[in-house]
Amino acid sequence: MSEKPIDEFSGVETTGHEWDGIRELNNPMPRWWVWTFYATILWAVGYAIAYPALPMITDTTKGMLGFSSRAELQQNLDQARASQTKFHELIAARTVREIDSDPALREFAIAGGASAFKVNCAPCHGSGASGGPGFPNLNDDDWLWGGDLDAIQTTIAHGIRFDGDADSHASEMPPFADVLEPVQMKQVAAYVWGLTNTPSDAGLAEAGKQVFLDNCAACHGEDAKGKAEMGAPDLVDAIWLKARGEDAIFRQVASPKHGVMPAWAGRLGDTTVKELTIFVHSLGGGI
Repeated sequence: MSEKPIDEFSGVETTGHEWDGIRELNNPMPRWWVWTFYATILWAVGYAIAYPALPMITDTTKGMLGFSSRAELQQNLDQARASQTKFHELIAARTVREIDSDPALREFAIAGGASAFKVNCAPCHGSGASGGPGFPNLNDDDWLWGGDLDAIQTTIAHGIRFDGDADSHASEMPPFADVLEPVQMKQVAAYVWGLTNTPSDAGLAEAGKQVFLDNCAACHGEDAKGKAEMGAPDLVDAIWLKARGEDAIFRQVASPKHGVMPAWAGRLGDTTVKELTIFVHSLGGGI
């Protein structure tokens, strides 16, 4: 058997392998590393015996310990549901005001309501409940149908202009294009915009005040602060649901846009509606 050549630069014996003039040095791995590697092999074999590990045609080996991550997850879920049951029972049995006055129950309801909000309400009101054009911001103190606990619960449970619920809020602003002349609509648009901003024409705004009193005050009030029982918005708080500016107000007066909110009581149940009520009320705009 021929001796393997020695590398002239390092003085280390080579393995005898050579490729394109390059020889491989025979530097074995440290003993501690080799034994560690053997230990990992033994650990892998033991793991495969003790736990589910080896794939088969339709299943896997079960392992001698009978461990199942799915069973463990299900056990954790069952424990979580069991711990929540007492809170759900209390929420179901109490009014929203009673729930709000109990710190522990209120905290639980807010957490449950936040989760339900993300799934059911965020597509319209936004993940932060800040709303958008045509969808109310639930963080402010501007409420079309009232912002106390009972009013919020009613709105969530029965919706707004929702045909599938007989108790849904149903008032609508009539189109005034058939009632007022175009110049009168320009006047009232200038007046309404002038309640919180500078109108384009002070003369139009002054004339629009009387048009407002004659046609709009019945719902929005003579002071233009709105009426929650009719869903008529406050026009002096500088919060605009549909759009801003005199042109946008003119279009809304001429041909109003009416949003629709579904009734959630039938979809989510009374308990979740209460949780949503407490959560929305807690956002900062509740009364």
